[in-house]
Amino acid sequence: MSCQYLLLLLLFGEVSSVEVQRPRGVPLSKRPLYEENKPFTCLDGSRTIPFDRVNDDYCDCQDGSDEPGTAACPQGSFHCTNAGFRPTFIPSSRVNDGICDCCDATDEYNSGADCQNTCRDLWRKEKESMEKLAEIAKEGFLLKQQLIQEAKRGLEDKKGKLTEVQNSKKDLEEKVEALRTVKETAEQPEKEAKERHLKAWDEQKAVIRMEKDKARMAEVFLELDGDGDGSVSVAELLSHSELDQDSDGSFTEAEAQELLGGVDKVDTAAFETVWGNIKEKYMSESNTDAPAPAEPPQEEIKEPASDVDSETYPDDDNPEEEDEDDEEEDDEMDDGDYKSPPPTQTQEKKDDDEEGTMPPYDEETQNLINVAQKARDEFDEAEKALREVDDNISNLEKEISFDFGPSAEFAYLYSQCYELTTGEYVYRLCPFNRVSQKPKYGGSETNLGTWGKWAGPEDDIYSVMKYEHGTGCWQGPNRSTTVKLTCGTETVVTSTSEPSRCEYLMEFTSPAVCQEPPPMTPDPDHDEL
Repeated sequence: MSCQYLLLLLLFGEVSSVEVQRPRGVPLSKRPLYEENKPFTCLDGSRTIPFDRVNDDYCDCQDGSDEPGTAACPQGSFHCTNAGFRPTFIPSSRVNDGICDCCDATDEYNSGADCQNTCRDLWRKEKESMEKLAEIAKEGFLLKQQLIQEAKRGLEDKKGKLTEVQNSKKDLEEKVEALRTVKETAEQPEKEAKERHLKAWDEQKAVIRMEKDKARMAEVFLELDGDGDGSVSVAELLSHSELDQDSDGSFTEAEAQELLGGVDKVDTAAFETVWGNIKEKYMSESNTDAPAPAEPPQEEIKEPASDVDSETYPDDDNPEEEDEDDEEEDDEMDDGDYKSPPPTQTQEKKDDDEEGTMPPYDEETQNLINVAQKARDEFDEAEKALREVDDNISNLEKEISFDFGPSAEFAYLYSQCYELTTGEYVYRLCPFNRVSQKPKYGGSETNLGTWGKWAGPEDDIYSVMKYEHGTGCWQGPNRSTTVKLTCGTETVVTSTSEPSRCEYLMEFTSPAVCQEPPPMTPDPDHDEL
């Protein structure tokens, strides 16, 4: 039972109004220790003194127990009877100091202060406040009962849905396996037909390349046959220094003769046999006069300016924003400072361009492709549906087994979020998921912690939620949030604060927290015994 309800019992409990005589400043519980016809023993047992030295305005006991009604002992305490309200203790130093501390004015019996007895007024105000709290608790408890019933129905629905989904999974698994077989069966003839088409295209490309090579060979022969005698001689070959085999800068007759197969000259037929020695290095005379394209100067790679000296850390550090800034800087460097080399056209791509594009598939092959593609699409769709079912089962099992309180009264909070807007931020609490903070006028969201556990005291564990492992603070710990739950008729975040760096505190009201209030018995004559 909470202290609130204990207080209600105290305030509304029926108590008789009988005054018990005792020394000033002594609580009723210690009355037997102060007997006028016996010597007084200090409560700490340090010494025994005559009773007439009790409240004589001189401190005899080390613990101050001989002066409960005066200010003589600095470590003593004075008991305010506060008839009609709650009794309390004040330090002895406040007795007769001219300030009214006890609502019944008993602490200023000899100071001349004009103190009024306000105990009844305080009682009336507190009674009204407690009645309101009791009414909230009563209404909240009724709402809690509804939540419990809804949670029970929801749990049964989820269990039924889980069984249904698990059964549908079996059918889907069988369907996926059947479609897998259909797909694999359709893909085999598709693969073979594509391979045949590609092989035919490769053969066609080989013919095209051979014809182009012969045409170029004939063109080069005509270019090298400078005197038009129908043959290419060593002298004619020496005019093309790029054919120097050892690239030593000197193209000799011996080297030229070697390219011609060891003879001084070759005719058209013989030239075909030595064409392989020449074609890779030969440069057509029509291209030698054209200037080589100037290579554009490589731009200097700029070093990103260091901002260590100029960096200032904000009051409210946000590592997520720092990470975003770093990413933006990286993007800028990628876009502006670093120039990737232009893509080079591969020889294979160049050959494909020269040989044309592969012809479309014949009708038979295309039909096989269409059939296989349809089988793949149907298989992929069924496999995707199976993954979704697995996710659904996992989520249902998690929700069914989750600790939503003794009677699952907190289950209604699952998958819900609640916000509180302050002057600078919008705080968002998603129970059993995460807590976040976002600047009110734009900016990135900061994770203040993900669900950790119920963290209340042992006798009231469901009164506190703990969210942990949020975004790390600059040179500090990861952010975390403690959520304190109190009884209320509405589900709402009422306040948020940061008691310690990177450790947040939220106040959250919910009817799920409300306990059944005890019956109240009005008592117009409440006094201390």
